[in-house]
Amino acid sequence: MRNNLIQTWRWYGPNDPVSLKDIKQAGATGIVSALHQIPHGEVWPLDEILERKRIIEAAGLKWSVVESVPVHEAIKTNSAEAPKYIENYRQSLRNLAQVGLKTVCYNFMPVLDWTRTDLAFVLPNGAKALYLDWADLAYFDIYILKREGAQADYSKEVLSILEKRSDTYSSEKKDALEAIICMGVPTEGSVSLEQLHKSLEIYKAIGKDGLRKNLALFLESIANVCESNGMKMSIHPDDPPFPILGLPRIASCHEDFTWILNAVDKPFNGVCFCTGSLGAGSFNDMPSILKEIGERVYFAHLRNVKKDQFGNFYESDHLDGDVDMFAVMKELVKFNNNRNEPIPFRPDHGHQILDDLHKETNPGYSAIGRLKGLAELRGLEMGISRMVLEG
Repeated sequence: MRNNLIQTWRWYGPNDPVSLKDIKQAGATGIVSALHQIPHGEVWPLDEILERKRIIEAAGLKWSVVESVPVHEAIKTNSAEAPKYIENYRQSLRNLAQVGLKTVCYNFMPVLDWTRTDLAFVLPNGAKALYLDWADLAYFDIYILKREGAQADYSKEVLSILEKRSDTYSSEKKDALEAIICMGVPTEGSVSLEQLHKSLEIYKAIGKDGLRKNLALFLESIANVCESNGMKMSIHPDDPPFPILGLPRIASCHEDFTWILNAVDKPFNGVCFCTGSLGAGSFNDMPSILKEIGERVYFAHLRNVKKDQFGNFYESDHLDGDVDMFAVMKELVKFNNNRNEPIPFRPDHGHQILDDLHKETNPGYSAIGRLKGLAELRGLEMGISRMVLEG
C-alpha cells in the first residue's frame, strides 16, 4: 500500500498576499505557518495558536507543520538569559502540543536567517528568482560591514570580480544590498549593522564547536517536553551552507547532521531536509545524505538551485537544477512508505512569474511560482510511487 507525502504550503498568516483560498486551489492540503507577530523568545499564547488553527481549518485546510518557533539569540549564545528563553520555548511547545501541533521546524543560524544578495534576479524568460552573488556579498562584508579580515574569507576569483565591478556600486545599490542581507525572515525585523558587529564579536569567541555545544544544550533542555508530547523537532540546514560574514555554521553538510543526530540521539531530534539550502554546496550529495539520515527526516523543503564556477547560485525551476530531484523524491517516497505518519513537504520558494510579476509578494513566496513547483513535485511523486508499486 502506498502512502502519499503530505503536500503543504507556507502561509505567513492573515497578512500574507497569498490567501488560504489560493492555497486550496493550488491543491495543497496542509499549511506550514507560524505566529510571526510574537517577538522572538516570547511564549506563544494558547489563544493565539488556537485562533491561527481555527482560521486555517475554516478554509478546509490543516495546520501540519509549525515553521518556525524561533530560537532566541540568548539560547544560541548560551548567555545569562538563556534559561529564561528556554523555559519560554518549552511552554510554547506545550501549548502547540495541547492543540495537536507536533512537528516543529527551526534553525540554529546565528543572527541572520537565509541570506541572498538579490531578491529579483531576472532570468532569461523574464521570471524573477532569488540569487546569491559572492562578489556582492564580499562588497557588503568588506566595504559596508567593514569586518576586520573579511578579505581572507573570499577566493582570489571572487575578489578579482569585485575589483572589476567596484565602481558600479551606487549609493542606491549599496542601500539595497544592506537591506537584503540584513532583512532576516520576511515579516520579521531586520538586523542593524551595529547589532551585526556586536554579534560577530560574540560568535568569534563561540566558534563552531561552541555553537554545536549550545545546540546540544538546547535540544537536551526541550527533550522531556518533546518526548512526553510526541513532538518532532526538525532543524533546517544553513542557507547558504557556508560560514558567512564571520559567523559559524553547524548544519551545512552530511557530517554536521550526523553530529547533530548523534549528539542528542533521541527520536524527537530530527531534520528538515531542504534541498535548496544543501544544494548550494557542491560538496553535498543530496540523495546520499537522505539515504543516511532519512529515518530522522520529519519535514522536507523541495527546491532547486543552479550554480556557476564561482559558487554563485540562483533558485531554479524545481525540476531543473543541480539537485537531482528525481533521486531525492525516490528516497523520500521509500522512507514515506515505511512510516505510520506521512512526511510533509512543501514546494520551497518559487519564481515570480505571470501576474505575480505585478504584485507585491514575500521574497520567494509568490503564488504562481510555488503552484508550478507543487504541480511538478506532485507529478514526480506520483510517477515514482507508481514505479515502486508496480516494480
